[in-house]
Amino acid sequence: MSTSSASTSPLLRSLSLGLAVLLFSACASHGRKADGPATMEAGGAEAAAPAFPDPRKASLKEGLFVDIDSLRLFARGMSKRQLYSLLGTPHFGEGMWGVREWNYLFNFRSTPGGDYFTCQFMVSFDSKGIAQDSHWKPAACAAVLQPPAPPPPPPPPAPVVMPTEPLRLSADALFAFDSAVLTAEGRRSIDAVLDQVRSASQVQTIQVLGYTDRIGADAYNLDLSQRRAHAVRDALVQGGVPAAAIMAEGRGKANPLVQCDSAGRKALIACLAPNRRVELSGMATPR
Repeated sequence: MSTSSASTSPLLRSLSLGLAVLLFSACASHGRKADGPATMEAGGAEAAAPAFPDPRKASLKEGLFVDIDSLRLFARGMSKRQLYSLLGTPHFGEGMWGVREWNYLFNFRSTPGGDYFTCQFMVSFDSKGIAQDSHWKPAACAAVLQPPAPPPPPPPPAPVVMPTEPLRLSADALFAFDSAVLTAEGRRSIDAVLDQVRSASQVQTIQVLGYTDRIGADAYNLDLSQRRAHAVRDALVQGGVPAAAIMAEGRGKANPLVQCDSAGRKALIACLAPNRRVELSGMATPR
């Protein structure tokens, strides 16, 4: 009798060990959903990936174009009623009450008016119907919620440069006869060229040259041309052109534009009008 007990004891132990292995394997396989790979939860426990329903079973098999701004308002803690108002009825007939997941099929366009792609969106609720999490399939669809990149800033406007030829302003239009005080019309003439001069002054030195006609003494004409050049310079500075960027100089009767032989004084003054002028030009300087 003792011999029989001794011979069967190893066999019982072997069967017991095999049964324990089978039970352990069954428990391990039961803890993982069959429709998705397992993931790791906090603390090291395995959690199955979200099981999305078959898109062919959706009530809207073609998907729905959703307002992305509305979709961005979704947040953890929302109730089902809030989610229903935001995104509408779920697309898989899951109802309002007693379910833990709502699923949607959403369409998004890659470019305005271009082709579109479809994503599955799942919201998970707790037992009280409060949203706890959301999932996308494919996961890359989550990128649609990223705010659009701001448009690139417009290129800076091209600087307005001074023309190759000097800007010639008639002294008769700027000043009263024998005066270096700008008239109201003269100030309007300066204002008309200010934008061009301001921009040019950022990279150039602005040269203001005053000229008179040949009538009168040379010393007097030189002084008058200098005072008129400085009057224009002061008006430019008041308009925002840096004073350091402007060089003002009087040239008197030098560099006449016209030659006149009129006999009468009045006719001569009218003929020599182009010579009475203030010229503005840009002199390039190293950057």
